[in-house]
Amino acid sequence: MHRLSRRCSSLSATLRHAAAPRRHLAVPLSSSISSVGEGDAKTRWYSVLSSDKSGNQQNLKKDLFLGKRYESTAAESAESTSAPSERYEYQAEVSRLMDLIVNSLYSNKEVFLRELISNASDALDKLRFLSVTEPDLLKDAVDFDIRIQADKDNGVITLTDTGIGMTRQELVDCLGTIAQSGTAKFLKALKDSKDAGGDNNLIGQFGVGFYSAFLVADKVTVSTKSPKSDKQYVWEGEANASSYTIREETDPEKLIPRGTRLTLHLKRDDKGFAHPERIEKLVKNYSQFVSFPIYTWQEKGYTKEVEVDEDPAEAKKDEEDGKTEKKKKKTKTVVERYWDWELINETQPIWLRNPKEVSKEDYNEFYKKTFNEYLDPLASSHFTTEGEVEFRSILYVPAFAPTGKDDIINPKTKNIRLYVKRVFISDDFDGELFPRYLSFVKGVVDSNDLPLNVSREILQESRVVRIMRKRLVRKAFDMILGISMSDNREDYEKFWENFGKHLKLGCIEDRENHKRIAPLLRFFSSQSEEELISLDEYVENMKPDQKDIYYIAADSVNSAKNTPFLERLAEKDLEVLFLVDPIDEVSIQNLKSYKEKNFVDISKEDLDLGDKNEEREKEMKQEFGQTCDWIKKHLGDKVASVQISNRLSSSPCVLVSGKFGWSANMERLMKAQSMGDASSMDFMRSRRVFEINPDHPIIRNLDAAFKTNPDDQDALRAIDLLYDAALVSSGFTPDNPAQLGGKIYEMMGMALSGKWSASSGQFQHTGTQPPVPETVEAEVVEPAEAGTQK
Repeated sequence: MHRLSRRCSSLSATLRHAAAPRRHLAVPLSSSISSVGEGDAKTRWYSVLSSDKSGNQQNLKKDLFLGKRYESTAAESAESTSAPSERYEYQAEVSRLMDLIVNSLYSNKEVFLRELISNASDALDKLRFLSVTEPDLLKDAVDFDIRIQADKDNGVITLTDTGIGMTRQELVDCLGTIAQSGTAKFLKALKDSKDAGGDNNLIGQFGVGFYSAFLVADKVTVSTKSPKSDKQYVWEGEANASSYTIREETDPEKLIPRGTRLTLHLKRDDKGFAHPERIEKLVKNYSQFVSFPIYTWQEKGYTKEVEVDEDPAEAKKDEEDGKTEKKKKKTKTVVERYWDWELINETQPIWLRNPKEVSKEDYNEFYKKTFNEYLDPLASSHFTTEGEVEFRSILYVPAFAPTGKDDIINPKTKNIRLYVKRVFISDDFDGELFPRYLSFVKGVVDSNDLPLNVSREILQESRVVRIMRKRLVRKAFDMILGISMSDNREDYEKFWENFGKHLKLGCIEDRENHKRIAPLLRFFSSQSEEELISLDEYVENMKPDQKDIYYIAADSVNSAKNTPFLERLAEKDLEVLFLVDPIDEVSIQNLKSYKEKNFVDISKEDLDLGDKNEEREKEMKQEFGQTCDWIKKHLGDKVASVQISNRLSSSPCVLVSGKFGWSANMERLMKAQSMGDASSMDFMRSRRVFEINPDHPIIRNLDAAFKTNPDDQDALRAIDLLYDAALVSSGFTPDNPAQLGGKIYEMMGMALSGKWSASSGQFQHTGTQPPVPETVEAEVVEPAEAGTQK
């Protein structure tokens, strides 16, 4: 039983043998479908096969399906010979149905054409399938095609297919019962008879595709002829009406040999859909890959030369001048307009072909055409997934990130085009098929397991979509990994420059795929300041006794390599990763480890370099323990504690973060947040640890000052200056930069006082004579004899 709901286009490969579409030469003829002439001359243009020499229409039954077409139903005259119609009540409340369609099933009015074309495709598929066992169904030798005609003047759209058509009872059952799918019944009958075989997954199985016509139309007329019936019937319904009518078609001009013709009388606000250009755009967007040819009625033109009459004034002047020789007649180029059918869906879906038969150039061409790109992609992946969920897909990694917007912030990139049985559904996704951090991946996904007419909210809860998402993400990572393992290292450098931040975001948002993301990360290091390295390369370069992966976060490579935290590690030739991107530190903290090696921040307390000397540490604590307490007492709440450092060699001190506190880089980033929490700042600031280097002369002098005079003001000022200097060198921001500057100036004054006064002259430039030096008599000292003591 035929059903005008969603229907698929693909059956068994052995049944895909629709006749090739014919193109018809067209010439201008009289009588008018729309005004296409210039000036006052309004003429109508038809295909050369659509009229006889006198301009009258031929028998419609023959013309319609042998390439000849008729004018829009909007121009039809009143039906004077129509048979009496019978009125039927719908089997559901139409007002509630329309509310369901508009508010739940369809979020965009323009999908009505997609739904109706899918119904037509199902009708053709069903006829082709049944004709294998019932050849008489094809007794009318007509092409398998879909034709759409738009009358923009009257706001009418006509869609005709040469499919299975419907009988009177099928019209009542299918169009009179809401959500009653003829396609679903057909598939159930095939299953029950165990005669399905092959690929017979038709599109429309939900049963409301036909009613999407009422999104834009206030009246719909369905004229249909089934090859199983000798009569043609007409179904008419109006939006928000509780009943419909069915009558027999008795007008010989409107009879068709087979199939269904839908006529949509558009609402006033939706008459813009009746423009031929709009129809062509919708077909190419949604139904480009339907397996049957789709034609639209388009205005065309060709140029020709025509003679131009000579100006009488110029002719008279030429006679007076004696120019009697024969001149060449003047001509001009004009555009002759006419209307004809144009094939719209010439492109076949590349993802349905065998990957072995598709060249790299074909993939690149499809990518450029589909996504309006001008550069070849870095990589592509064409695959078919079978099993629990079946779908086909082609994914691409672009060569460059888009300019002018940040896709991490706005993931609605329209980079993934979802098709259901080759019918375009949507490209407006917000994380359903790909996570936000992989939003840069472009591609098409074609599934046979998703319903055609469901909202995005339903897709979000779909189990099929969740399974598809996992497999698509896995394939995307395989594709990126292939770029990283390529012999051409520049390809991955280009990728990382454009999309590295996306993968770092993945470390934060996608814990399940940490093992896939981590090998793709790249960083600078203390032993590779010019070239990015991977975590695998870092692990290979680790020392035999090294247990952890060390890193330091800073705002630049230059800052990282000059930090005091790096001194002891540089002496031990331990490599340290430089995290110079704002997102790096958070990403690494979420990874936690790689290949059983923990990530360790060298700016945090309790740093273990694997060379602990417990006896020396005990001695240092005994010798400098009281000095540490003295420094802590003076600094007060500025630090959590003062400890002996094992990470310094040349610097006197350093300010490290608590084990669970913010590093200097993280504190700087948090301060930059417009919605930062001041209470969190104060708490994390109190977690800092002041580490001193017991081997440095400054620390030993302070130790001596504590033991001799712990209240000495110069010593206390030295502690303050030492803390402020450590604050800056460790990457923190001083609370009072002006006060720090004053302390530095004071210390400089003390250090430089009188240092150059003796050598720079003994007078000031005041304009006075230098003072006369006082004469002093020298004391004569006699030399002592050898062996005596003075």
